[in-house]
Amino acid sequence: MKAIRRFTVRPVLPEPLRPLSDLARNLRWSWHTETRDLFQAVDPEGWQAAGGDPVRLLGSASAVRLAELAGDRRFLRRLAAVADDLDDYLHGRRWYQAHSGSAGNSGTTGPEFPAAVAYFSPEFGVTAALPQYSGGLGILAGDHLKAASDLGVPLIGVGLLYRHGYFRQSLSRDGWQQEHYPLLDPNELPVSLLREPEGSPARVSLALPGGRSLHAHIWVAQVGRVPLLMLDSDVEENGPGERDVTDRLYGGGSEHRLLQEMLLGIGGVRAVRTYCRLTGHLAPEVFHTNEGHAGFLGLERIRELGEPPESGGQGLDFDSALEAVRAGTVFTTHTPVPAGIDRFDRELVARHFGDRGELPGVPVEKVLQLGMETYPGGEANLFNMAVMGLRLAQRANGVSTLHGAVSRGMFAGLWPGFDAEEVPITSVTNGVHAPTWVAPEVFRLGARQIGTSRTEDALSVGGSERWDSVADIPDNDIWELRRDLREQLVMEVRDRLRASWRQRGAGAAELGWIDGVLDPDVLTIGFARRVPSYKRLTLMLRDRDRLMELLLHPTRPIQIVVAGKAHPADDGGKRLVQELVRFADDPRVRHRIVFLPDYGMAMAQKLYPGCDVWLNNPLRPLEACGTSGMKAALNGCLNLSVLDGWWDEWFEPDFGWAIPTADGSATDEDRRDDLEAGALYELIENRVAPRFYDRGAGGLPQRWIEMVRRTLTTLGPKVLAGRMVREYVERLYAPAARAHRSMDADAARELAAWKARVRVAWPQVAVDHVEALEEAAAEGTAELGATLALRVRVALGELQPDDVEVQAVAGRVDSDDAIADAQTSPLKPAGGPDLEGRWVYEGPLCLDRTGPFGYTVRILPAHPLLAASADLGLVALPTEATGEGAGVLMR
Repeated sequence: MKAIRRFTVRPVLPEPLRPLSDLARNLRWSWHTETRDLFQAVDPEGWQAAGGDPVRLLGSASAVRLAELAGDRRFLRRLAAVADDLDDYLHGRRWYQAHSGSAGNSGTTGPEFPAAVAYFSPEFGVTAALPQYSGGLGILAGDHLKAASDLGVPLIGVGLLYRHGYFRQSLSRDGWQQEHYPLLDPNELPVSLLREPEGSPARVSLALPGGRSLHAHIWVAQVGRVPLLMLDSDVEENGPGERDVTDRLYGGGSEHRLLQEMLLGIGGVRAVRTYCRLTGHLAPEVFHTNEGHAGFLGLERIRELGEPPESGGQGLDFDSALEAVRAGTVFTTHTPVPAGIDRFDRELVARHFGDRGELPGVPVEKVLQLGMETYPGGEANLFNMAVMGLRLAQRANGVSTLHGAVSRGMFAGLWPGFDAEEVPITSVTNGVHAPTWVAPEVFRLGARQIGTSRTEDALSVGGSERWDSVADIPDNDIWELRRDLREQLVMEVRDRLRASWRQRGAGAAELGWIDGVLDPDVLTIGFARRVPSYKRLTLMLRDRDRLMELLLHPTRPIQIVVAGKAHPADDGGKRLVQELVRFADDPRVRHRIVFLPDYGMAMAQKLYPGCDVWLNNPLRPLEACGTSGMKAALNGCLNLSVLDGWWDEWFEPDFGWAIPTADGSATDEDRRDDLEAGALYELIENRVAPRFYDRGAGGLPQRWIEMVRRTLTTLGPKVLAGRMVREYVERLYAPAARAHRSMDADAARELAAWKARVRVAWPQVAVDHVEALEEAAAEGTAELGATLALRVRVALGELQPDDVEVQAVAGRVDSDDAIADAQTSPLKPAGGPDLEGRWVYEGPLCLDRTGPFGYTVRILPAHPLLAASADLGLVALPTEATGEGAGVLMR
């Protein structure tokens, strides 16, 4: 019989146990070992049954057990100690307060760092108990919040609460991926409903076409010190279609996705305002858009600033408000290919804005201009969310050094006339939250070496001096730890494999072979990630006979654990999963290679520590960062990867191997995959496996152990999310906060008017003549260390010298006279205007490099409030008839 209504009955905790509720509702437990150990002590079997979720555990605990614990003095002492530790964590001064001059809870901040930052993302992977993530973007967002909490950064997370989350994955008998969408009840999750003072649920609303409205409640997950606001459209005031807007992560068609992203961006800003009003939290000075999905947040802030002062706004017109919004906005792109970006039909977007939809005071044409692909190769009728994100943010970044370069090339059309390296997109390489991903056994080994508090600091804050202490850990301890973690993984794999086969329809009598799957003394390789084609799940299967030889080698065998989900609409990805599963089902090798369905955080936390080698073989350069290898490295796992993402940046032979790539454009796809698979087999057979099995004194693989040690000491401090968040604060958030404070209403109006004036006048700006005054330059040669005196005549039209900067651009040149590693130096006005209205600029050019050397000159718009010279995408360059131009040969 099926219930007609569902609700949650919460336990009433005895008074001495009330702190358990606060501990369960703050997700710090998900990365704090002592808190998890305390909950496990409440009911060890119940903890296992609850999947390590304190909210579920307390919801199922018996009154008898709770009464028993309320009288257990030893347990109450532990509870008091853990509760006091949480209170100190939440209210003590941390890195941010120490470095910003912030007064902590007094409500004031120093001159450099922002009072608060709002961080928007479509998904957040904080813990398996709150399944609101699909892959790397969400896990990164969750790690960003946790690291910000550890550092004391006043962040507010903003996302959506999906009632079905992302799908759960299982396999059919023939290995085809199947999706399941279990319903999530927020009352059974570690979240609380934000309420108005009189007790009613706080909500935000959006206007939709046809006079409809989209309402959403705001759920709050407390991630340490950081509140995460999640909008939920499954509320009674909505019609059936609107209730389903937050049904599934990345589900539905174009309009469904558009409504999700409008709710995330526009509704998210309104949720932040509501939260700050109700809690007294400081209002954000900086808004961080994590990928283009949340880009509409900028439009809502433009609407706010356009409101009259009596309504809380500044009465700004669209262009002035845009400048004010850009000043305090940071945009992070995670996508290395245009196909990975959300794009909507122009008419669909237009229909949802303006007088008949949302933001009635914001001109629809202005909205559309922000997202249109108005550059060569762009599609005229598509609205590009990443393009809008870049146009709405004064600061933008990719997520690794290589990905920054890829992004500059991919979006270079937005800044015509500039070389890709000058496109104003920087990079902050991702990091991972070590307290979440480091196995307890690894943490305890560190604590024995340098103490618990110093180990916690090393994992959350960083500091190479703390990581250097790994060098003093005995070889035997490291090897025993690695063997213990491998054995734990073997047992985990067998349990999950048995459950998977039962779901596939196998009976107990068929599954005796599972007890022999994997061996805790065999070299173990892990591969787990989403399954788009570019990640090449099945590259290892290119030569199946060769792979079988590696798996079944008589003295140096390997074993492989694979996991991953294909998007529900990606049949190509599902075929890759099926191909891998069918190979792993082969009785000849099924004890050496396994595919585990339903990859998620809980599985990952066992998989990373238990593997000896982490494999990553994407198509270079399509991996934006690839943080799974970072998590593995923090547990002493070595990386075997294509030089892509973060591995391209930090690879050293001391702690892993680089898979050679066949990047040449002349190489077809099959040939390329054959070559790279062959290189992978070669590495495993001749370098990786021998190093693992080559045993020295005491039966230890000493060269392998030294690589593990180097991985921890060298990579450890680099791959931390704490390092990443510190970089965001210092390189992006602090400059954005300063720009935001400088951009008051008058400054915004002045800058918008200046930009409009410059754009109108720019067609008349030109480089008229360039000459170098030295004879040697005229002859085409010059001596190293010499200085050329340049004289340039320019036309500025209606502009004045204060509106522009005239630069010399110099560097080595190639056979096509393209300047590489260019350096710029400003030229100064030397007189003018002459009778023709031309200005003369002069300045020195130092010849500081030997070999073919060239220079040119250019004119750029210049204003004190511009964050980058390429900001407007305007540049004036010499023509062939201008003058001497480039091509000085040095000797």
